[in-house]
Amino acid sequence: MRLGVLDVGSNTVHLLVVDAHPGACPLPAHSHKAELRLAQLLDHDGAIGPHGVDRLVSVIKDALQAAEDKGVEEVLPFATSAVREARNADDVLDRVRAETGVELQVLTGSEEARLTFLAARRWFGWSAGKLLVLDIGGGSLEVAYGIDEEPDAAASLPLGAGRLTAGWLPGDPPAPDDVRALRRHVRTEIARTVGEFSRLGTPDHVVATSKTFKQLARIAGAARSAEGLYVQRELKRESLEGWVPRLAAMTEQERSELPGVSEGRAGQLLAGALVAEAAMDLFGVERVEICPWALREGVILRRLDHMESA
Repeated sequence: MRLGVLDVGSNTVHLLVVDAHPGACPLPAHSHKAELRLAQLLDHDGAIGPHGVDRLVSVIKDALQAAEDKGVEEVLPFATSAVREARNADDVLDRVRAETGVELQVLTGSEEARLTFLAARRWFGWSAGKLLVLDIGGGSLEVAYGIDEEPDAAASLPLGAGRLTAGWLPGDPPAPDDVRALRRHVRTEIARTVGEFSRLGTPDHVVATSKTFKQLARIAGAARSAEGLYVQRELKRESLEGWVPRLAAMTEQERSELPGVSEGRAGQLLAGALVAEAAMDLFGVERVEICPWALREGVILRRLDHMESA
């Protein structure tokens, strides 16, 4: 069947269309995305303003039209931290439902981490052993660890690249004092969770997903996306540590000219790099393997599992 997963994230609204059936690898057929940056559209009270809701409804309508055009049989719609944490989340969900017919499932941070872990496990397989999975989104950082398809530990921290950029790095380039303050904040937040995972033992593989990690790996020398999904890509902590001060000294425009960095994500790259560096350092990780699959694929795989067991 042809499935569409509609991901209302902190940065983008992304419709991924796949051809899939239980027991088979989902094959991407179409991708439709629009930058919305919901995490940056929150007002001082933490609510998504009228303009933001209007844009969200419009973008979802466009995604539904794209799904219809591509012959999608079922759309799996979900939202992550930007909607989850909005003060007026219920009103936003009601408006989306009334005007588009879409019932957005708001995932908890733990659900995000667990579904991303499932995707990584299926990608790397059982031979990868114990996995530690790191995922940096626009609104949050997810961490999960385990040897099965369901992680033994999962955590979600409010350390997304978009959220941190909007709240901590107003300058272009940012002021050195702001960068140091954000660095301290990120490391303090991550350090609180390290013990929960450390007691479970040393992972056999550390996996990183998300656009942020992919872009950081690319500027550090990983293969281009055009070379295909199955090329092994990694990011070494040593390389990342060398890039952080360089990114901090660059303007957003200069970052957008780096290999693999999109103009829409360039402004968030420094905050994402600070989170990635802190996570790798505090968890004692020298290198991460980049996983092409993440939350959207996890949602699809979970749906296929339910179909198979029905």
